[in-house]
This record gives sequence, C-alpha cells and structure tokens, in this order.
Amino acid sequence: MPTHQTTTPDHPPDPELAAEREHLAESRRQLTRMRERTELLGADGGSAADWVSREVLESTLAERMRQLADDPTVPLFFGRLDNSDETFHVGRRHISDPSGDPMVVDWRAPVSLPFYRASSIEPMGVDVRRRYGFVHGALTGFEDERLSGPPTSGEDYSAILEAEIERPRVGPMRDIVATIQPEQDVIVRADLADTICVQGAPGTGKTAVGLHRAAYLLYAHRDQLRRQGVLVVGPNDSFLRYIRDVLPALGEVEATQATIEDLVVTATGARLRGEDAPHRAVLKGDARLAEVLRRAVWGHVVPPTEGLVVPRGSRRWRVPTYEVDEAIAGLRERGVRYGAARAMLPQALAHRVLVQMERSGDSPDDRVQDAVARSKPVKEYAAGLWPAVDPQKLVARLLTDPAFLADAAEGVLAPEEQELLLWVKPPRSAGTARWSLADVVLLDEARDLVERTPSLAHIVADEAQDLSPMMLRALARRSSTGSLTVLGDLAQATTPWATSSWDEALVHLGKPGAHVEQLTRGFRVPGEVIEYAARLLPHIAPDLEPPTSVRRSRGELTFSDKAVAQAVVQVAERGAGSIGLIVPDALVEAVERDLVEASIAVTRVGDEGETPVDLVPATLAKGLEFDHVVLLDPAGIVDGEPDRRTGLRRLYVCLTRPVTSLTILTRGPLPSELGMV
Repeated sequence: MPTHQTTTPDHPPDPELAAEREHLAESRRQLTRMRERTELLGADGGSAADWVSREVLESTLAERMRQLADDPTVPLFFGRLDNSDETFHVGRRHISDPSGDPMVVDWRAPVSLPFYRASSIEPMGVDVRRRYGFVHGALTGFEDERLSGPPTSGEDYSAILEAEIERPRVGPMRDIVATIQPEQDVIVRADLADTICVQGAPGTGKTAVGLHRAAYLLYAHRDQLRRQGVLVVGPNDSFLRYIRDVLPALGEVEATQATIEDLVVTATGARLRGEDAPHRAVLKGDARLAEVLRRAVWGHVVPPTEGLVVPRGSRRWRVPTYEVDEAIAGLRERGVRYGAARAMLPQALAHRVLVQMERSGDSPDDRVQDAVARSKPVKEYAAGLWPAVDPQKLVARLLTDPAFLADAAEGVLAPEEQELLLWVKPPRSAGTARWSLADVVLLDEARDLVERTPSLAHIVADEAQDLSPMMLRALARRSSTGSLTVLGDLAQATTPWATSSWDEALVHLGKPGAHVEQLTRGFRVPGEVIEYAARLLPHIAPDLEPPTSVRRSRGELTFSDKAVAQAVVQVAERGAGSIGLIVPDALVEAVERDLVEASIAVTRVGDEGETPVDLVPATLAKGLEFDHVVLLDPAGIVDGEPDRRTGLRRLYVCLTRPVTSLTILTRGPLPSELGMV
C-alpha cells in the first residue's frame, strides 16, 4: 500500500514536503530563466540582408517560447522516480538548471517510462514511485509506492491518482499525463510506423490517449513530423474546441486540428450548400464509388485513330498508332496520377521521335527531345488523346448525366442505385451546384485521381466509427506514407453510413492488418452509470465486451419528472463542477427559453462564453464530458434518429457523458431496451 504525506493548517509540512515545495519553486525559477534566455536569443535575429534566415529563426524562437510558457495553476511535475543511483522528477516538459542537470524530465523521455509501467512484480529498476497532490498549482502532499523488494499482495490503490482522475472538470478537456495507465501508455508510446486502432468504451480515455500519442511522436520524431505534419481529425467543431488545449498544455503547438468537412472543402474549394437524405448519403459514401470515379476519370483517355506527324526542319517524323498505344499503356501501367501521366505523354511521344532521329544517323540530345515535346503538333496531339479533367465538372457530370454515369458504373452499381445517385434538380453548372458533404468527399477522391494528395506523417482520427468508407479513403490518401491512430467505439456509431467493423475500416484506411486494441476499463464514468448504459449493448453492439468502471466511487444515478429548470438548480446545489444539460435536438430552443425565463445562465455548446450550464443537443454530445449530466427525455433522443438502432446508440452516447452524477428527466416511458429502473 502507498504511504501518504499531506499537510493541513493544523499540521505543518514535514521537512520532506517542504523540500519538494522548494524543488517546485526552483523549477519555476529555472523555467523562467530558460524562457528569458530564449528571449535574448531572439533579440538579434541576424542581418536584414539575410531575411530568410531571420524569418526562420524568429519562427523557431516563437515556437520555443510557446513551449516554455508557464501556467502557475498547472503543476510542473506530478511524479518522481527513485532508484539506487538517482532521482527524477517527471513533468510535462524538460527543465534544467544552469549547469544542464535536469530539474524535471519530460514525461515522454525514456527515463520516465517506468513511472507509467513499473509495478511491484516488474519494478523496472525503480525503488520508489512518488505521486504528488496539487490544488491550483500548489503542492499539498505526496504518496510513495515502494516497488523494490517482495511483491505486495495488498490493494493497489492510490488516493492521489483517484483524486486527479475524479477532479471536477471545468472548461475544455485537459491532459492526463499524471494518470496514464499502463495499457494506455503502451498505445501512447507505439512506434511512429505503427497504425493503432483503439476500440474504447466510454470513459476509457481513448481521445486523451490519441492526443498524448501525437504529443509523444512529436517529441520522439520532431524533425520528421515538423516537415510532414500531424493532423487531429474530430467529428465536429464543438469537439475540436473541447480538445484544443490538450496539446498546447503539453508544449506541442505544431499539430493541426480539423473535421473531415474542413479537409475536403479546403482541398476541393467547393462550398457546402446541400444536404443528402440518409439513404443517398449512404450510397455516396460506399467504397464502390471509388471505382466509378476511377473509370470516369481514366475513361477520358482515348486510343489514337491516326499516327503522330512531327515536322522538324525539312523532315517529317511519324510515330505510328501502335507505338502511341504502347506509350499510353506504359504510362498507365506506372500507376501515377492521371494529371501526372498526362504531363508525361508529350515526352514519351518525343522520345519515340528521338529514337527515329538516332536511327537516321542524327545525334539529338535531351534539348531536342524537350523541344519536340513542347512543339505545337505534339502538344495538340497528346491533348486530344489525354484531355485535362476538372474534378468538379467530372463529379457534377456523373451526378447529372445518366448515360455518363451508366458507362462508369456498369457492373458496379445497379440501375436503381445509379438513379438514386442523380441530382433531383441538376445545377446550371458545377460552380452553382449545391454540394453536400458526401458530394465533396467524392470531389476529393476525384481530385486525388488527377493529382496526388500530399501525405502527412501522422493522423489521429477520433470518432472514426462514424466515417463512411469514402471518408475513410479521404484520410487514407492523407496518410499514404504515414501512420494513424484510429479512435472510436462501435457502440457509439450514430451515422447511417457508420462502419460495422474495425477490420473493414482499416482496409478503407489503407492499413489492413493494423493492430486493434480494446480498452474497457473506464476511469471517468461512474460504475452505476456505465452499468445502466450497458443495458443497451446487446441491442447496439452485441459483439463488444461490456465496459467496467475501476473507480471506487459508484457515482449517482437518479430519475425525476421535475421541470428542467428545477432539476438543473438542484444539481448545481450539489457542489462544484461542470453541468451538461443534454436534450433532444428538437427541444433545444424551447429548453433554452425556459432556462432564460428561470434566470439560469446557460451557454449552448459550441458558442463562445462560459456559464455554469452547457446546453447540449444530443447530436453534439459525443466526445464531451461533464461532472454532472441532466438528460432530458431519453425516448425523445431515440425517436430523433432515422432508425431505432441509431437512436439507441445516440442514447448510449448521452448516458455516458457524466463523471459524477446523472439525472434522467423522463417525459413518458423509458425505452424498453433499458429495462426496469
């Protein structure tokens, strides 16, 4: 059992705790020194003539300054490792004294690994592991766990660890560096080359694990990731705002955050102005559309009906049709993009002219070949065989021209599916089209067929179970030479096009055979709440292992028929912490009016501002956490979805958002799948 040392006004600290507080104070002084030293480096950024170097230096120093920022409410270290030779304080960033000796070591450094994985069975060279308790940045106590000697059989319980996990949540998501568990740490420190898929039940920390893996990779492979980029993909803007502070708190400011919508809209330049019915969106998200698009793009290449004639000086050089066919076939077999191959065709034809010149006794060089390739006859001939393709015009034609679609979709889509794809009201042009999200994902695919999409070093894709096969392909082409951390929960799949298995999703992501890790130990959702929500699993994800809560606190689950305003007031009176009021989307406006009339300050999730209560439409609850949740009308949440299974999954999401208490406000019978109260 760990030993504890705390302090209260009636019990002053012992010398050991006083020494730890002095180490914290000295660490802050040294962090300030490091920051001031960086500022001095930026005072002379080079001569004005060398402006490129100056810009690079200033950018690098500005980034370093952000990494060295100090928030006095955030502890600089949270743990310590003692062995026979030395002691290391483990924290969010490396801090050294003027001689270069470490005051605090980065949690990602190899020397810090035992803090997360050492045990009495496998101490990893550690004698004592110490955890610190903090309140608003002030060190209040510590807890020692002796790992050397015979393994202990007592309960492995840490009061400080439990207090940190259950600390009230206010504002955006925070990091979990002080509480990473061994099974989470294995994922966090996985090699950059590995794609990891995490099937995580509610409260298992899968989102935090994915973000911390990004932070670890930025530490371990900084140069490569800085060049090639790191991307975090979330389901919506509200979710991205919720997680936005995690990486900066860890000193990492280089990762980009975006939704799948952001990615494809930015890449294609299309404007989202339309919306598909669910059954049409499901079809547009089907992976078979990739083959339809491939045929539509490459179908523009036509075989030659006559040979190429190139006048040069007094001679006329001829390339017969069979050689032109060979040149085209050779380019297609190279596997390059349509646009790149199109640009190569004039050179391929010019090379065949060059061969004829050499056979006739001439000695042409590369400059002659380039001149032939750029000549008008060759350029016009090549353009006639291999015309340019505009992705927007191509997709618009597919969705408006039945004959063009039928030609590209023959043997791939049934006639009734082709008819479903067609726009009901065709636009006057591609520029005036009312593109839906599913349409723009198709545009992104078509664009990649014409011109290769640049690959990133690493992508973290959260709530990936809700992405269609075509959306997964959009991520795949952005990680064609990189890796991914795929996060999600099949039980929380709430889109009509959601994936049915991680093996299938990984195929669409271009990473078949990637490791799938299942997290079922819940650290955030109380036992009573998770057990109640798990009643839905046989109906929404029967193959998944039910989650378990490892918290000693069972939490609080209550049912009430009170008015919303009254229930919110009662919850607020229980104590500190965030409150999320989750309601069916159709009731958001009415509930907001009722709260305002009751003089209760409320902010709709995603809007600017902070109030004690967040009003959360059920469709935006995914990924969020609150200390206390008031859930209105479970049956209404289920009925708000296109089908009952999706509705039950949406309800499962909403039921598993609380950290401390869940109050369910009923408006009639509960869904029968929840059983009796």
